[in-house]
Amino acid sequence: MMHWDAKRVTILGGARQGQAAARWLARHGAIVTINDRRLPAEMVAAQAALAGLPVRWVLGDHPLDLLGETDVLCISGGIPLTLSLVVAAQQSGIPLTNDTQLFLEAVPCQTIGITGSAGKTTTTTLVGRIAKAARGRKAYVGGNIGDPLLNYVDEMPTNALAVLEISSFQLEQMTRSPQVAAILNITPNHLDRHGTMEAYTAAKARLIEFQAEGDTAILGHDDPVAWGLREQVHGRLFSFGLAPLPSGSQGTFVRDGQILLQAEDQESVLLPLEIIRLRGAHNQLNVLAACAIACAAGLPARAVQAGVEGFNGVAHRLEYVRSLHGVTWYNDSIATAPERTSAAIRSFSEPIILLLGGRDKDLPWGELAELVSRQVDHVVLFGEAAGKIEAALKQASGPGPQSLERCPGLEEAVQAAARVAQPGDVVLLSPGGTSFDQFSDFEERGEAYCKWVSTLS
Repeated sequence: MMHWDAKRVTILGGARQGQAAARWLARHGAIVTINDRRLPAEMVAAQAALAGLPVRWVLGDHPLDLLGETDVLCISGGIPLTLSLVVAAQQSGIPLTNDTQLFLEAVPCQTIGITGSAGKTTTTTLVGRIAKAARGRKAYVGGNIGDPLLNYVDEMPTNALAVLEISSFQLEQMTRSPQVAAILNITPNHLDRHGTMEAYTAAKARLIEFQAEGDTAILGHDDPVAWGLREQVHGRLFSFGLAPLPSGSQGTFVRDGQILLQAEDQESVLLPLEIIRLRGAHNQLNVLAACAIACAAGLPARAVQAGVEGFNGVAHRLEYVRSLHGVTWYNDSIATAPERTSAAIRSFSEPIILLLGGRDKDLPWGELAELVSRQVDHVVLFGEAAGKIEAALKQASGPGPQSLERCPGLEEAVQAAARVAQPGDVVLLSPGGTSFDQFSDFEERGEAYCKWVSTLS
């Protein structure tokens, strides 16, 4: 671990990741500057959160002259590496880090890192539940969800377990890997940030790139891109998938209504599928992944079933909102890519009224449009991407939805869905686009949706 005393560290971004880094670095003797392009009036809460710490704030811009007083540049996940200040730092040989890298350098206990284009929050939450059900070890869950675990690293005992969700944005800068690292799947996402699928895949692959021979990688067997990384595994390889695994493989699979573990050429039953409360094949894969990760980390089988049993899912991920007049409303605001919306649609056999829209991420809509044209009864479009989605739907080869309506925003879309809904229908918010045209993040969008749905009568 780097000796931080008197090191000059500039942190880009003053949100929760930047704040966690500032707290930890200041505690360890670094000279900390936080730089954020937002204006002082927008940073009142952030500055209050760090009140009393010796932190300097530079707000409103990213001035290049900051580099003259910077030994290390710490980048929050939302900051692109193409930012001129970051590019200049790299050209000057200034090393980059982030809160997750700092955590992995300092953590005294076993770590599990989980990434993927879809399902990583549900899987991370499940693994955390399993770890806590195991008892005997304190478990910490965070990273890209909840609190950055850097806030707690100095208090972690050596026999604890740290479970982290890690995004591709964070992975771009990292040169450390967790001892247990899972790449669930890799499908087109965040191409507005990474540019190409090759660059996006390379960012995800960094999760296992720095593992040692004694570490374990878990790759989704049913996902061709994730499974295609198996030649890059340095230590043990586990996998998970719906079909039985080849002889000699290690991981989890489904047979006869049960999830089984195959390890050391022996099979053991972990749990029956019937106890899983989450809807959809994609959530079944998330449970399979969590089981594989937990077993690879040495957690007992009894804890695996205890962690899965009774789990109702994570907010904004196919979250049940309410039933009204025979119509069931679901919130899948986390679906910020067409691929995720497709998975949500396949989770239902009932007639679907689908709310699609938000801001586009330069992702293809054609495959989703084909699915919608065959399996969705009514479509309500909203937000910036409405025109692009409508054009894709008009080019689809299926019979198409019975109706299509465009609305300026999500509140109007909820009202439009309520007007067309009939008993037995499912109304599904699964936008396929990001929330940033109307909301600060998918959580705020989901909360607003739930609020508007709750007011219907």
